[in-house]
Amino acid sequence: MLQAKPRSRNAVRVVVNDRMQRGYVYDRTEPAGRNFAADFRPQLTPKQMLRLGVFGGKYMTDCRDEFPQDWFTKARLAEGRRQARLNYFGVHASQSLATWRRSGWIRAQDPRGWFQWYCRYYMGRRTSDDVRQIRRWRAIARHVAAITKHCEPGDLECRKRQRQAVLHWAYDSRKL
Repeated sequence: MLQAKPRSRNAVRVVVNDRMQRGYVYDRTEPAGRNFAADFRPQLTPKQMLRLGVFGGKYMTDCRDEFPQDWFTKARLAEGRRQARLNYFGVHASQSLATWRRSGWIRAQDPRGWFQWYCRYYMGRRTSDDVRQIRRWRAIARHVAAITKHCEPGDLECRKRQRQAVLHWAYDSRKL
């Protein structure tokens, strides 16, 4: 359950209570989709990503109240376990949450990982973890370079798993 309360003229306080977080509180201090860091220019919005199909459809299925309902219109979400067929490229291309935790990629404020961070950042939250997450996003550019190097432009059958993984990071791999 989400409670959003106006904080000031520009800020909104959000209280999150879902399966993975209880009583987590943050402020949205920027307008949705605006005022991103200069070195962070994702090609896809969270809404676009959900409609295209990411993470096998098993993402954000229990925390919809936190985000705009139109993000979930036509979103490709799984009823139960993740399903590769729901991904845009129809292949499995992500590691488990347990692997993310073991690798140290998860922080308590975003227990679902990078995409949850991005959704909250997109909605206007700014935190001390932004620099780390943006650095991680920028590092994915090496995969974009690999697709560009090894695939003919527009050949969506080439490196489908890598294309799907890049899509999970808001790079539009359909345009490579």
